[in-house]
Amino acid sequence: MENLLFPLLLVALIVPMYLATRRQKKEMAKTTAMQSELSVGDRVLMTSGIQGIIVEVDETSIDLEIAEDVITTWTRSAVREVLSDDAYDESDTVAEVESSADDTSATDTTPRLNKD
Repeated sequence: MENLLFPLLLVALIVPMYLATRRQKKEMAKTTAMQSELSVGDRVLMTSGIQGIIVEVDETSIDLEIAEDVITTWTRSAVREVLSDDAYDESDTVAEVESSADDTSATDTTPRLNKD
């Protein structure tokens, strides 16, 4: 009985480590494939949380438009995922900004803080 305990303990420790390593390798391969297939016009999410549209693709870098006429350069490895067009609808955000701008008035002069 004691002769079987040590090999079972080794199997119990090695199998989960092997499975975790295998899953991690699959995820890395999937991410590398996604980063190599980037093309102009893709909407992407960067590892820093910035979203933008790819305007130029190079072998090692991409140019990303993060706002109108604001283009930044990133390495391909900084791309976390390619977003679908359904995930981001630009017309909704513009409408929200315009409606919130209409709600606030520049002529509102009521004090917000009282010193009393």
